[in-house]
Amino acid sequence: MAFDLLSALRPQAWAAATWAYSKLRLGQVVRPGLRILAYHSIGTQIEEDAFGVFNMAPDRFQQQMRHLSSRYANQFMPLELGALTRGAPGIMVTFDDGYRDNLSVAAPLLAELGIPFTVFVRTDAVSQCRAGFLGPDDVRELAIMPGARIGSHSATHARLTDCDDLALARELSGSKAYLEDLLGIEIDLLAYPYGAVDRRVRDMAEKTGYRAGVTSRLDRNLPGRDPMLLSSVTIYAHDDIEIFEQKLQGKWDWYRWRHADPSCGK
Repeated sequence: MAFDLLSALRPQAWAAATWAYSKLRLGQVVRPGLRILAYHSIGTQIEEDAFGVFNMAPDRFQQQMRHLSSRYANQFMPLELGALTRGAPGIMVTFDDGYRDNLSVAAPLLAELGIPFTVFVRTDAVSQCRAGFLGPDDVRELAIMPGARIGSHSATHARLTDCDDLALARELSGSKAYLEDLLGIEIDLLAYPYGAVDRRVRDMAEKTGYRAGVTSRLDRNLPGRDPMLLSSVTIYAHDDIEIFEQKLQGKWDWYRWRHADPSCGK
């Protein structure tokens, strides 16, 4: 999960700011591309999220998913390398951290609607059976649900750019090995905690065996995008259906300029 100045605003201020800005962007042209939608919890209070920015109400999530199903059903894609390289416009649904509500609330709805999805889990929370998170049996159950894929969100949700080489290797290889032992399948998808990635982290992730990595930089993905540095679109708890649709159309892609593109760094 990633925190910034806007996401730290109180819910009322956030709603007012986004509503006002949305009225200024209605005339902007649609920016097609591959969009990775990033969610977190669906109804579970997150300890570090004092203002509830990342905890989406189940009824709002259902409204958004039914909106997707009615308007974008032909664009759903699983998060896999083949889909990333085709270059066609598409939508991928993902969840960071691995909250248990991803299984109990989100997964049944997504299976009903035929929407593929990926859950990126932090493996310390899984192995320790932390309250509110998926446990080992939950991850196994989720992994065999229709359209579901499991990816790594590191071992301890550390900011990977702050790790030395030894700690970085443990975060990346430890979480990958744990999930592969648990599920008996290859784990080659990674979401960088806090979106913290640079060239060193990217290269170490690829060397560890990951084939795709998702950042928190808000933007679409066009053909030729480095699959280890994919952009995503965070969906906040206070995004109503109007703002949700604008994000799908690319009318919030201006937000990418607040963060350096990791593909341009050293």
